[in-house]
Amino acid sequence: MGSGIAVTPLIPRPVRPATNGANYDGVARNVDATARRRELRQRLADQRRALPPSARIAAAQGLRRSLEQLPEYLTDTRVAGYWASHGELPLNLAIAPLAGRGQQFLLPVIGAGKHLRFAPWQAGDDVQPNRYGIPEPAAPTELLEPFQLDLVFVPLLGFDRRGNRLGHGGGYYDRSFAFLNEQVRPTEPLLVGVGYAFQELPQVEEEAWDVPLDFIATERELIDCHPEANA
Repeated sequence: MGSGIAVTPLIPRPVRPATNGANYDGVARNVDATARRRELRQRLADQRRALPPSARIAAAQGLRRSLEQLPEYLTDTRVAGYWASHGELPLNLAIAPLAGRGQQFLLPVIGAGKHLRFAPWQAGDDVQPNRYGIPEPAAPTELLEPFQLDLVFVPLLGFDRRGNRLGHGGGYYDRSFAFLNEQVRPTEPLLVGVGYAFQELPQVEEEAWDVPLDFIATERELIDCHPEANA
């Protein structure tokens, strides 16, 4: 088990009580932004759940082709992902060749303080539902810290081409990978958001604690989100 690192809690900046019109306007803008994100999450989640199985299978095939353009997908040792639920883009075809290449696949396990650690998993291993009903490895014998990973496939509800991600609002990935927001970003792990092409948005509003993605893989393409790629 890894030694662990300090996890920066995601604490929103406090809003002072409104004492004049300017403060009231600021609070109203915050409320409006929160409402917009909530409505956007709901719309994208509904659209994703409505996809027929045939569309999900086709998307899983396209995702694997997109990922094959990423050298790290073919070579990195510790590759973490997610158990697709609620219509998320399945990873089953993408992770199928990992073991044959000597790569290890891991799934997230929710720990204290909304901190994720990652347990090795392969097809046939036992799983158990977590508090959200999402399967996790049952009784894992090894748990890795986020900084010990090489490549991470990150689920999402929406994204933009700058690597900004709209998640479900729990903050698990932003808390767990907050160390990547250091002044000089570590080269590992590489964060690759995974989603359907229709989940692309013109712009995702950024929060101070958001951890940007390095790449985004859809069934249609691999998007390089580094600033120099979008200059």
